[in-house]
Amino acid sequence: MRVDEYLREDALGLARLVHSGAVAPHEVMEACLARLAAANPRVNAVVMLQADEALERLKAQPRDARPFYGLPYFIKDLHAPVAGLPLAHGSRAFAGSCFPFDSETVVRLRRAGFSIIGRTNSPEFGLSATTEPRLHGATRNPWSLAHSAGGSSGGAGAAVAAGILPATHATDSAGSIRIPASANGLVGLKPTRGLLASGPHRGDPNHGISHEHAITRSVRDCAAILDATAGPDVGAPYATLPPAEPFLSAIERPPPRLRVAYTLASFFTGEAPHAEVAGAVEGAVRLLEVQGHEVAAAAPEFDGPALLAAIMTVLQAGLAALIDARETELGRALEPDELEPASRAAVAFGRSISGRTYAAQFPVINRAVRSIGQFFTRYDLLVTPTLVRPPAPLGELSTDEADLDRFNATLFGYAPYTFPFNATGQPAASLPLGWSAAGLPIGVQVVARFGQDTTLLQVARSLEIATRWGERRAPL
Repeated sequence: MRVDEYLREDALGLARLVHSGAVAPHEVMEACLARLAAANPRVNAVVMLQADEALERLKAQPRDARPFYGLPYFIKDLHAPVAGLPLAHGSRAFAGSCFPFDSETVVRLRRAGFSIIGRTNSPEFGLSATTEPRLHGATRNPWSLAHSAGGSSGGAGAAVAAGILPATHATDSAGSIRIPASANGLVGLKPTRGLLASGPHRGDPNHGISHEHAITRSVRDCAAILDATAGPDVGAPYATLPPAEPFLSAIERPPPRLRVAYTLASFFTGEAPHAEVAGAVEGAVRLLEVQGHEVAAAAPEFDGPALLAAIMTVLQAGLAALIDARETELGRALEPDELEPASRAAVAFGRSISGRTYAAQFPVINRAVRSIGQFFTRYDLLVTPTLVRPPAPLGELSTDEADLDRFNATLFGYAPYTFPFNATGQPAASLPLGWSAAGLPIGVQVVARFGQDTTLLQVARSLEIATRWGERRAPL
């Protein structure tokens, strides 16, 4: 398989070629590795590679019936165990750390036929909207190497945008799937809370704030991978059941006529976005109106700064607990240079939180969740920007900032639209519906009612068909 042939296909297209006998599975892997060798030195998306054993296995066993048999797949370097594959969370403090088992999501990816061959870059503990950890260095945006690929799944976004592979794993606690999808001109879905398994190592990931799924080039890949991974695992504290109809078959139909709300105002500051971002949102809304949906300017009413503070309190308390466990494992305190300044500040804050303060965050979250839930009784979809402006230059969102309030103000000044839906658990996706005058991608966020991932994917597919965004590729 030539690399140019490989680059033309999404994951389902590659799978079709394998199952038809047009190419052997090992040829797909070899094309991926060739593209990796050419592109990764420039973007630094993949930070760990273990492909030799998988490649030899594919050569020995030409194909089987699994839907994605032999296709390469990376797992983000954050919160996702893969047996025998180090998991550092983007941090020197965890360099070399390894789990002896696969997470349930990884088990299901393997069951679908994917070959897990490495990890993509993540900022330390996923704390930033850019991916520039000291451990592995900065990930660069394939659309412009001077710009950020987003975060915290920036390595995943850059790997897909650079053509290293058409889809890969990502996680999201405040926008970490949607932000890099926006920055890299890709599809990034945070599914409904509880739709994907989080075990066995995590029961209730940050009280339902944290999610995982994928960043993909096409909507159909997003749907097909969700079909392969959705559903509760044994012992899950809560779960959302997948629909009876597979997502992949459902997106063959257009969505029903929907009530669509849209807003440009930041949920953090109330300010409007960059003009090019506003134009992308307004263009998407006009297209939805042309497609027959009822459109209105409206937004849920809730205290955005209070909700963000509550979410970050929960997340930073969880980070402090993770660091405490690591220090117990090591039998020593971490050295100052084993954590980046922003991480040290977050851990210090997390350690200062009392049980009473921690518990007080949940009524704050509940008030916002109820208000946003009421909003979605009146509307089926909410359309917003994903980021306040086109992708930021590298270095602008530095984790060298030790003042936590200043760091978070910069971070959520840049990405003020995604975090509420981690608290509410509603499905939310960034779709590549705009480009700046400089040729940088601009994502538009579309949010659906809780449990309505099918509707969201149908809308995404209808917009994909109308705009043909998949024909645009990063100049790298």
